Amino acid sequence: MIKVATYNINSINGRLPVLLRWLKKAKPDILCLQELKAEQGRFPEDELKAAGYHAIWHGQKTWNGVAILSRSLPIQELRRRLPGDAKDEQSRYLEAIVGEMVVACIYAPNGNPYPGKKFDYKVKWYNRLLTHTKGLLSFDVPVLLVGDFNVMPSEVDVYKPEKYLNDALFRKEIRAAFDRMLKQGWTDAIAKKFPAGHIYTFWDYLWKAWERNAGLRLDHFLLSPHLVNRLKRAGVDKEVRGWPKASDHAPVWIELQDKA
Repeated sequence: MIKVATYNINSINGRLPVLLRWLKKAKPDILCLQELKAEQGRFPEDELKAAGYHAIWHGQKTWNGVAILSRSLPIQELRRRLPGDAKDEQSRYLEAIVGEMVVACIYAPNGNPYPGKKFDYKVKWYNRLLTHTKGLLSFDVPVLLVGDFNVMPSEVDVYKPEKYLNDALFRKEIRAAFDRMLKQGWTDAIAKKFPAGHIYTFWDYLWKAWERNAGLRLDHFLLSPHLVNRLKRAGVDKEVRGWPKASDHAPVWIELQDKA
């Protein structure tokens, strides 16, 4: 089995003890991280190597930053920016060959407040992503789109849909873009394994959201057709959200059967 995970760490250096504790317990083979909040030279490479992981990353001092970690599989970086806008310097996309798969680590823009320039940027970013993901499906290898897509795809992915009608993460434009991506031929792994929904991956720090289980599903795995039949298990390590000084997201994972 190959265990692939995603975790919006929300400051890798500030939450490194939480990450290392979870890595020791969960032992994913591949991990995609988002929201590093660390410049390129401040990524904790040595600490992660000591934990048994090598990595590629694209750091950024602001809210962004993405990384791909591997326990034993080789990593070959393919690209570190989403194509389509040469002026966009935000660190939100990292793509690599990991073992026999192409893995894209995604940290989509939040887009709030709606309406506004941030939401307009999010729409344009998603349109660029759709163009690129369509091309990825032409690869004759398995492809995984992994990360924080900052979208709740349907009403079962949010505890109170009526409260989020004008939130950028639940706006119809972004949900429609996610749906168009699925119609390209991608499979939502968590939705496939939990068709009834109500599987959350994020709980706000405010209003005791964690204690009330007032959650959202923002973190996703999209599988190319090569991988659908290899999907065996999936889950959310929800308890990590309750650890001291943890991220507002929880780690999410899938297990894929080894290639025959």
